[in-house]
Amino acid sequence: MKMEEKTDDVPLPSHQPVVGILFNCKRDTNGEIPDAEAEYDSMETVYAIRDALDSFGIRTVLLECDKTLPEKLAAAHIDIAFNIAEGRSGRGREAETPALLNLLGIPFTGSDETALCVALDKALCKRLLSSYRIRTPKSRVFLKEGDIRTGGLRFPVIVKPNAEGSSKGIPDVCVASDEGELRTLAGRSLKLYGGPVLAEEYIAGREFTVGLLGNGEALRVFPPMEIVFRKNTDRDYRIYSFGVKQNYQNFVDYECPGRLTRAQAEEMTKTARRVYEALGCRDFARVDFRLSDDGRLYFIEINPLPGLAPGYSDYPMLAEFSGMPYQELVFSVLNAGLSRCGWRR
Repeated sequence: MKMEEKTDDVPLPSHQPVVGILFNCKRDTNGEIPDAEAEYDSMETVYAIRDALDSFGIRTVLLECDKTLPEKLAAAHIDIAFNIAEGRSGRGREAETPALLNLLGIPFTGSDETALCVALDKALCKRLLSSYRIRTPKSRVFLKEGDIRTGGLRFPVIVKPNAEGSSKGIPDVCVASDEGELRTLAGRSLKLYGGPVLAEEYIAGREFTVGLLGNGEALRVFPPMEIVFRKNTDRDYRIYSFGVKQNYQNFVDYECPGRLTRAQAEEMTKTARRVYEALGCRDFARVDFRLSDDGRLYFIEINPLPGLAPGYSDYPMLAEFSGMPYQELVFSVLNAGLSRCGWRR
């Protein structure tokens, strides 16, 4: 490997890097909330990432992100962290591990704590991107049950936690067609997830996701992948809910590239790039869109920490559709982080 001028204020190792894979692990706990661990990774995913990096001769250390992480990092002496940790609690939980790594001066793959915090707070992210004239559905946030009212929203509206990912808090029935249903769904979400609830106007149309890999001039935007619903999931609505993702073989097909005109595909990929760069994302991310029946593109959300479960997560799926196998994708994410720090293979 060849070292070049670094871009981040971190020391550069003079040897083959030791990579710490930092993660939060599913514990399969049974409780009132069936999707409580939706964002966490299984050990099978962690092992798949390790094996992918091992295939390129990269030495790895597995580090679960619990309360003893500072001690683990001190003992591990890693050169860079491959971060897939979702955090333990709170609206800013995805910032926990990156902030600690920055404090300790350890470089890491993926976006920094600020980008992760902004992206996880859906309402905040939408407000910021609206200043860039990026179209997004009209929405409202409810902090408590007494706040739940239409407030100018046009029904139907989709209801979901404001700061969750992996379709957590999006059950099979999540669209309200009137104010009574809105109160019921929002009240349920407030009770179960204990955080603000986002209600946004439902966009009838088609669902797409776009993957991004890299930084600056080397940024690669994969062709949009369409999530094609075989049947409605909530009355007349088609929602990429937690249940649909768990049983995707029965509900959806994936088409990449999606059936788009050249102009539509170009608008979608350019908008994904604008979102990525506006939020200061790094190395990799996935952006979700709705294309309305009248052809207007709506930004739904961005995930700067997309899932990497092989054979399941959307991000490696759309990369594979574009000719990039799983092992190469994982190495490319690592290499994007190394290159950003000035270390070239």
